[in-house]
Amino acid sequence: MHITARVDCAVRALVELAAAEPALVKGDALAGAQALPGKFLEAVLADLRRGGLVSSRRGPDGGYRLTRPADEITVADVIRTVEGPLASVRGERPEDVTYEGAAESLQRVWIAVRVNLRAVLEGVTVADIAAGALPSFVDDLTADPGAWRRR
Repeated sequence: MHITARVDCAVRALVELAAAEPALVKGDALAGAQALPGKFLEAVLADLRRGGLVSSRRGPDGGYRLTRPADEITVADVIRTVEGPLASVRGERPEDVTYEGAAESLQRVWIAVRVNLRAVLEGVTVADIAAGALPSFVDDLTADPGAWRRR
């Protein structure tokens, strides 16, 4: 899985909003808190607004806030809002891809990849990240020294 700059920016912005709840947070404050380019962040916040994860209010007392509790927004929700499906093969969902001959079982590999992505990304919420209290399975997975090696 390739984590895009848009996804990274979106998660970081939502974590800042979660930490500030219930206050409204201005876009420039979000950008400053996470050292994000302002224009880029504004575009990502527009995606998050269209996707129903944040709301905004204009004016001197305006800003952004989460539309639902941070413990109900998973990292998977953010990725789906900003980029689309968690896993795709040539732009198609894994269950829609078929192979012939020796590669016939490859579809099951792609589906297994998606299942594992879901297990992690649907199991971690914006609230978990904001609180610095990730689920224990994340600690278990990252405790393996092999997790930290490039391959």
